[in-house]
Amino acid sequence: MIETINKNIEIFISSLDGVSNDLVKAVINKSSTSISENLDNGHLTTNVCMVAASTLKLNPKELADNLEINLNKLELYKEVKAAGPGFINITLHRKDFSSVLCRIIEAKEKYGKSNIGNNRKIQIEFVSANPTGPLHVGHGRGAVYGDVIGRILKATGSSVEKEYYINDAGRQIDILTASVILKIMQKEFNGFFPQNAYKGEYIESIGKEFIINNIVKYDDVGSILKDLSSDPEEEIDQIIVDLKRLDEKIWKLVKSFSLESIIKSIKNDLKDFNVDFDSWFNESSLGELSDTSSQISNSINKLKIDGMAYEKDGAIWLNTDGSGDDKHRVLVRDDGRATYFASDVAYHKNKVDRGYDDLINVWGADHHGYIKRIEASIEALGSNKEKLIVKLVQFANLFKKGKKVKMSTRTGEFFTLKDLIEEIGADAARFYYLSKQADQHLDFDLDLAKSDSKENIFYYIQYAHARIFSLEKKYKEMNPDLDINVEAIEESLYKKCDNLIHEISKYPNVVNKSAVTLQPHLIIFYLRDLSQLFHSFYNDNHVLSESKDNMQSIVYCLSAVRQTIANGLDLLGIKPMQKM
Repeated sequence: MIETINKNIEIFISSLDGVSNDLVKAVINKSSTSISENLDNGHLTTNVCMVAASTLKLNPKELADNLEINLNKLELYKEVKAAGPGFINITLHRKDFSSVLCRIIEAKEKYGKSNIGNNRKIQIEFVSANPTGPLHVGHGRGAVYGDVIGRILKATGSSVEKEYYINDAGRQIDILTASVILKIMQKEFNGFFPQNAYKGEYIESIGKEFIINNIVKYDDVGSILKDLSSDPEEEIDQIIVDLKRLDEKIWKLVKSFSLESIIKSIKNDLKDFNVDFDSWFNESSLGELSDTSSQISNSINKLKIDGMAYEKDGAIWLNTDGSGDDKHRVLVRDDGRATYFASDVAYHKNKVDRGYDDLINVWGADHHGYIKRIEASIEALGSNKEKLIVKLVQFANLFKKGKKVKMSTRTGEFFTLKDLIEEIGADAARFYYLSKQADQHLDFDLDLAKSDSKENIFYYIQYAHARIFSLEKKYKEMNPDLDINVEAIEESLYKKCDNLIHEISKYPNVVNKSAVTLQPHLIIFYLRDLSQLFHSFYNDNHVLSESKDNMQSIVYCLSAVRQTIANGLDLLGIKPMQKM
């Protein structure tokens, strides 16, 4: 119906004196026709007269009055009224208004899906936590956010690939390896364990599992403890060098085993969290600088050839002039070691080369300062930096029994994603992670998430779905032979369901807006409002005590409401409940 109205409006604007086709297109593109917030303002509203008045230098009130007359003459709508300084409110004929019910029932799980993405090729890279320990609740928020925007973009017609970037190279992996070896050999080291090593039960578990089939024995353990630096960072680096020197074979075996163990754990946790990836990209696959054919060497060479990288003081720098970055960035240190940034440059070149239209990176809020330099590198490599879309996700604070839960990966004191799933379930966890805009801080109350109170919005929405499911079941038991007459429902004068019908008609627009803005919390807010409207209706009306005709209309409407709730939850990766 909105398309029809927009076409009628376009014809009207075109008929105005001295208006070119370009101006008509400009007005239509800038204006919007949408479902009204409430029924007091009709079913639909448009701001086209305000937009047209500004563009065409006309009086908006006069323009709205003329459009009102023009649209009413068509007799396609029950009533068209000009309102305010250039708004038009439209009330549909009852059959047109209620026809959304039939569309929903026929479309089922497809209701709300669209093709606005036009098969745009989009890659979403998210979580990408260092494989140095289990995923904690902070990772969980980024995981569900990346997963759901992928679901929403796919549902609105984009071609989506979700990727996990495994940081399996670099210093943090060395610290992990050293931590496991030192834990295995803690007796030989007289209980010594570096301050900056990774702690926690998982380190001990990996060590115990490793020595089942392997022997870890060094000939000169004592040399490792000699002359250690008092600086914790330097101390762990010294130990790493010594462990590699004493037995490189053991080092490689432990490193490989530890990585494999943690990556397996991460994959299992994400699977239990209903988060899936299309690809897992290893940082190590980018190669080493020593290999002239590696991806990291090729990316740096391209930058040098194109004049975007240069040598100074023994190091290689990225020239960021004109990119928006505040200074030049080191790619290769003066000792010949590549920086973390160099790997990121090579990785983003790899992504650009794969031909995506958009690259969406989901990062923690602490990466804010990193955006400009990655944009600069993409531009330096000859691509459009606008291709990169970075979404920052704030940390989630966990509260249990009124107290904030401690989280520290390095000390081993943290609430894991696995713990969270076991505590409240994957669906409730996903819901509450999404209940607030991703770039805002989130206080996550575990006790509320488990409660069956009205304040628990997750329960409230699921209860609405289960309630309707139960109603439908009882209705079928009471009326096994009663067929639903669609035409009778569309022409029915029964109006108690009108607010519900109006609300579910908004759902496709909410999904589209969520896709365009990458804001899945909009769907949460919508489901909350729809559920609240249903519960109020249910409390005020005795559905199964109505006349058969009215009961038929109500149940048909509520079936459409349930389908809409189910579709919304499905987009969030949450299974709708049939029983509470």
